[in-house]
Amino acid sequence: MPNQNTSASLLPTLEHLATAVILLDEHLRVAYLNPAAESLFGLSNKSLLGHPLQHVFIHPEQLAAAIEQALSNNASYIEHDLALGTHAHSKLQLRCTATPLQLARHFLMLEFHPIDRPLKLAREEQMLDQTQANRLLLRNLAHEIKNPLGGIRGAAQLLEQELEKPGLREYTQVVIQEADRLRALMEKLLTPQHVPHFSALNIHEVLERVRSLVLAEMPSGLSIQRDYDLSLPSLNGDKEQLIQVMLNIVRNAAQAMQGQGHIVLRTRIARQVTLIKKRYPLGAMIKIIDNGPGVPPNLQDKIFYPLVSGRADGHGLGLTLAQDFVSQHHGSIEFDSEPGRTCFTVTLPLEL
Repeated sequence: MPNQNTSASLLPTLEHLATAVILLDEHLRVAYLNPAAESLFGLSNKSLLGHPLQHVFIHPEQLAAAIEQALSNNASYIEHDLALGTHAHSKLQLRCTATPLQLARHFLMLEFHPIDRPLKLAREEQMLDQTQANRLLLRNLAHEIKNPLGGIRGAAQLLEQELEKPGLREYTQVVIQEADRLRALMEKLLTPQHVPHFSALNIHEVLERVRSLVLAEMPSGLSIQRDYDLSLPSLNGDKEQLIQVMLNIVRNAAQAMQGQGHIVLRTRIARQVTLIKKRYPLGAMIKIIDNGPGVPPNLQDKIFYPLVSGRADGHGLGLTLAQDFVSQHHGSIEFDSEPGRTCFTVTLPLEL
């Protein structure tokens, strides 16, 4: 609940604003966050009431300077390029307006506007186009490879029957096994063409399944922490596809750390989200955070392209398929990465 000392007439207005607003009391402690601020920063109003800014933000020096300017002049002050981090977001680029208010008590109102929003919308549109192009490329490639593979396998089986020395069959078995492996890979490429089966599901059941699978693959040296918002409502989706999305991301993280590291699975409510040009009042935000080496800078712009991988033994399809599946759910997938922290964020609409 908002702080009872804040103005009762002001809060209903702030509740419905799309602009992120934080109110600070005379001691510069958090008195209120509106839902848009909770969504933008991934923070909870309840958990932050009464806390000073240094407990809310990482490296708040630039924000503190803007607040000082507003208070010393007793007038609004705008910081046009504010870099601000939280524990949920490594860094956000924002425009911030600090305004002193005289209500029943003295308050300072902070308004935050993401300055990268047009860039984000353009990137989502580009990603959608890229996903569709990838889907067509992979489908054509899979069909072109799948047919001759059947001929190769059949020829190897016929050859095996004609061989007199049993020892030579080892070589035909290699051909057959490799043909089967490539055929399975082609089936995986064609999987996105299957029509998804949507139904109500609990995203935490999906994450628990993925957590169990990855820990079974790498039982020692890897820890996977849960940080769930259990108030998240059910969402409408294809459970198997979403398991594959989360599994591909978590498995990539575990393999990048060679099974030795820490992964956090975090869920939060996102409010007033725009996904593929459509506005939703609520969304489910799933973050997968690891403390591994990070995505190499030369791969960050093309990490979702097919056949691009940071590992010598990787086939470069996991994130391509994840992006395709998320697109079919009308959601978005993005990441930020630096050495020691990589965060993949999947946002899915909640249509209530």
